[in-house]
Amino acid sequence: MKGLPMNTRRAFLGLLATIPVSGALVRPAMASSPMVYQHEGVAINGYDPVAYFTDSAPVYGDDAYRLMWGGAIWRFATAENLEAFEMNPSAYAPQYGGYCAYAVSRGAVATTEPDAWTIHEGKLFLNYNLTVRGIWSQDIAGNVALADNNWPNVLA
Repeated sequence: MKGLPMNTRRAFLGLLATIPVSGALVRPAMASSPMVYQHEGVAINGYDPVAYFTDSAPVYGDDAYRLMWGGAIWRFATAENLEAFEMNPSAYAPQYGGYCAYAVSRGAVATTEPDAWTIHEGKLFLNYNLTVRGIWSQDIAGNVALADNNWPNVLA
């Protein structure tokens, strides 16, 4: 997790706190979060959201191809990807502002890693790490339904 902000550990601990204990869901108290997961103003760790669809892989964006959307700077690997995003950002932007989809399904927010991603029904979902993505993948449809119900209230 090299290079991620210090609050990553707190976010992970917050994610762990959402695991059911004796049938109850524990929800961590978190400060208000921005609508888009960002570090130093850059969305999704600087990775190109369009590349997940076009390259089927996380690709780091180039600072030469960037735009401001949703209160954050988005970086793209190519001018074509920037243009595609600019024409239809909702088609490419990750769900839940790029926060961990599994955490949102559990009523919390957590940061994400570029390698922990899934495209499901034409939408991009990011997760905290590959282990969490494995848990998320066991019931994507159910987790999406839960996360949809929690979003964006989990930011407050």
